Amino acid sequence: MQTLIRESEREMEERPLGLRFTIRVAAEAVNVHQQTLRHYERLGLINPHRGTGRIRYYTQKDIERLRLIRRLMDELKVNLAGVEVILNMTERMEALQREIAERQERMREAYEVEIDQLRTEYESEIGRLKDIIRRVTAQA
Repeated sequence: MQTLIRESEREMEERPLGLRFTIRVAAEAVNVHQQTLRHYERLGLINPHRGTGRIRYYTQKDIERLRLIRRLMDELKVNLAGVEVILNMTERMEALQREIAERQERMREAYEVEIDQLRTEYESEIGRLKDIIRRVTAQA
């Protein structure tokens, strides 16, 4: 549960302003009762933006998440505890994938710097050896 809350708080900070839906529209979009969405929020499965007057606003990403929750429950017969585990594992995997991609990018950049340094050293050494060869052939 902590992972969901922490990541949801981070997402709230990063969310750009855009199209938002009220709880009524969000509930209709996923074919559930508004109280169901409130229940999901209490469980930490969804974290809608709160506007003035504490009105819940759902983004398109929230709607997609709600559809995933409903699909897991309706089609795969997963209970809410299972949904929470699946969502937490999915979020963790996505975070790890982002971390791996960032590490790969840092490694690629470091390798490029090292390759450039080696190329410079190589070209310098080739130049030095050519000078030696010119001097030796000039003396002969």
